[in-house]
Amino acid sequence: MRTGLIAGAGASVLSTAALMLAGRRETGSAVAPTNATSHWLWGKESLAADRATLRHTGVGYLTHHLAAIFWATLYAWVYGNRQGAQSIPAALAGATAAAAVSCVVDYTVTPERLRPGFEHRLSKPAMSAMYGAFAIGLAAGCLFANRRR
Repeated sequence: MRTGLIAGAGASVLSTAALMLAGRRETGSAVAPTNATSHWLWGKESLAADRATLRHTGVGYLTHHLAAIFWATLYAWVYGNRQGAQSIPAALAGATAAAAVSCVVDYTVTPERLRPGFEHRLSKPAMSAMYGAFAIGLAAGCLFANRRR
């Protein structure tokens, strides 16, 4: 669980930074993609929110952060804590696979109301960059957590 918390935090922070950069570039609002993540609670109004608010940005970030911890914990349990995953290339390969699985699950299995939401505000290339940042944060977090044992 400890590894999942650390790796989830890394994945959440790096992917949120990617969301903010893409949001600023594509919508003029750094928080618009994170706000959209709160649509599971606030509905369509979240998909149009451009200002930072606790209602949208706070709920959106918390939702994204908890989802990152979920995926990081699953990744650590399945692969990230294994001895073979302790090199940087192996950790990046495993984390990239985990990010790809999370993307597929997010957009095929997950009901629309529970999907990330930032797909309503960002292009596919921007979303790919976000999942790439997620993978880097996941790998870095697992490597950091496992080196401290």
